Parts: sequence; C-alpha cells; structure tokens
Amino acid sequence: MVVLVAGGSGQLGQSLQFIAGNYPEIAFHFLSSSELNIADKENSKKVFSDLKPDYVINAAAYTAVDKAESEPEKAQLINVEGAKNLAETCKDFNATLIHISTDFVFDGNKNTPYTEEDIPNPTGVYGQTKLEGEKAVESILEAYFIVRTSWLYSQFGNNFMKTMIRFGNERDSLNVVADQIGTPTNAVDLAEAIVAIIKYAENLKSEISNLKSLYGIYHFSNEGQCSWFDFAKKIFEINEIVIDLHPIPTSSYPTPAMRPKYSVLKKEKIKQNFNVEIKNWENSLLKL
Repeated sequence: MVVLVAGGSGQLGQSLQFIAGNYPEIAFHFLSSSELNIADKENSKKVFSDLKPDYVINAAAYTAVDKAESEPEKAQLINVEGAKNLAETCKDFNATLIHISTDFVFDGNKNTPYTEEDIPNPTGVYGQTKLEGEKAVESILEAYFIVRTSWLYSQFGNNFMKTMIRFGNERDSLNVVADQIGTPTNAVDLAEAIVAIIKYAENLKSEISNLKSLYGIYHFSNEGQCSWFDFAKKIFEINEIVIDLHPIPTSSYPTPAMRPKYSVLKKEKIKQNFNVEIKNWENSLLKL
C-alpha cells in the first residue's frame, strides 16, 4: 500500500513520519512543498505517475491565520486551488484522499460540541479558504475523507506548546487568553487516527458499498476542553516551569483574524466508524 503525504515536512507530516515505522505494510512517501507543489497540476501529475499512490494525505496548507487576512491570495492558492488540484489528480489516478481541515470553518457561536452536520460559518480568510477547499474536494471526489481538527501541537514544527515553553524559559510572567474554549490535539494522535482510517478503508476495499458509506467529513481532536490559559497552565506544570501566569480576555489581545470563542469538536462519528480510541488532552500532553 502506497501512501503519499503532501506537506511532509510540516507538523502533521513530521508526526506521521514519527509513527511510520510502526506500519511496515505501508510505503509512506513524505514530500515537502518543493517536491510536491499541490497548486501545480503538472508537478502533481508527475509525482503521482512516479509513485502511484493508493492514498494521499493532504497535510499541506496555508495556516498563518492572522497573516491570511492580508495575504488572501496566498491562502486561496494553497487551501483552495491546491486542494482542488490534488482532488482532481487523485481522481485521475484513482487514489483516495484524506484531506485535513480545521475548526476555523465554524464561527464559534455554539456552546456545545460541533458535529459534522453543523453548518460552517467561517469568520476569517483562513477558515473561509479551508471551507472552500473542503467543498472542492467534495465536488470532485467520491473517495475522500475530510478530517477537521483543532489546536494542533506536537514536538515538531511551530505550535502553541513550544511557544509557551520558550516563553516560560525567557519570561517571568505571561498573559494568556482565557475566554476561548477548544481542545488541544496532539498531532501524533491525529496521525495515528489517519492511519487507522486508511487501514480500515483498505480492509473494506472488497466491500465497495460499505466503503462508500464511510466517505465524508470527520472530526478529530483529543477529548475534553479547556481555554488557552488552561492549556498553557498545564504545559508549564508538566514541564516544571515556574512562571507568573495571568488570564486575560480576548479583547485584551486583539488579532487581525477573529478566533472562535468555542470550537470543541464532537468525535462520535470517527470513534464509531473506525474504532478510534481518543485520549484526553491532558493525558496526551508531552513533556519536552
């Protein structure tokens, strides 16, 4: 089984590389944006022709939430045109696409976990382009899994956890927003869930009708919920960092892009359909 990972040098790509050795039955190919430019149709066709993937994980995305407000064309190119192009190439080469999306497709106005059936309503460029990317995948492919996730962190790349640890080593005090509620997601846990989907789908290939019923949108994050302040507090506690931490409202930390006030994702669908077990966010938090 050949699995191609677009965005192979990013946080999720590196997390997939971290666990790849546990799955010798899968031939993973991790390609950076310079090796596979998902917005370049000819480049994509050549890569697919050479590698002949059975599954493609699209971990490539423009994820600079605030910068997207002033660079909408760049976000559009990668998150929409790139997703569209990758979906078309998957269709041409009969590959199944696992497309990674985000909680930012929602406006955050609910106070109960978002289901896959809830109507998206993004409030910024990043969320809007990710939603348009989802729609492109849905309109082109039948064989696809869209996986929305939230508050991704890991030992790889740049993320909130690593930023907090750096600040904790540089500063005596820190203010962190306490009125945005969501769920941290360990990118290695997400990587394991993606592999579980692929293995489950592969085992069902002879049962086409059953496999087709599984295609669609899924939510994945760790279990539980917290604020960014709670998340930071736990990071410092686990890493034994002493710092004077202060909760602040969103209004005290304005950003170019509006953040969802509440973006907890409901995960019953992925748990039931793929027998995925999900850890609580606190239990999954790493000591770096």
